[in-house]
Amino acid sequence: MLTKKGKYGLKAAVHLARLLPGESNQVAEIAEANQIPKKFLDVILGELRNAGFLSSKKGKAGGYKLAKAPEDIVVGDLIRALDGPLAPIPCASRNSFVPCEDCDVEHCEVRRIMVRVRDAMGTVLDTYSLADMRDLRQDKLAAFVDYI
Repeated sequence: MLTKKGKYGLKAAVHLARLLPGESNQVAEIAEANQIPKKFLDVILGELRNAGFLSSKKGKAGGYKLAKAPEDIVVGDLIRALDGPLAPIPCASRNSFVPCEDCDVEHCEVRRIMVRVRDAMGTVLDTYSLADMRDLRQDKLAAFVDYI
């Protein structure tokens, strides 16, 4: 499940993707425009900056902006930076694999289905860029929903 942190991070990143190249917005502007608590957004944007998705500048003319072109930012990577692995259970994770204490990893039916869930989520989230999210409109939304 996408956490509020992940959802708010995506909303803020899409907000920044709508700005002109090189333009930045302050946290308060992003928070107000997207109905996100400012203190929580401060933390989220800091994490996205530390992960290399955003850059920031202090001061009155400062704020946050994308560190890369929106076309070069994969939605799945943003979610992983904020929420961790996409896998619903640790033994189904590719990058953060932790075997369960109560099952045989080779033969566990629960793990097998959760690996499929992870793969399906990854297929969708790793197919779309931040630019694709930014460009979703009502007419495109139907095609997007049909895809998934």
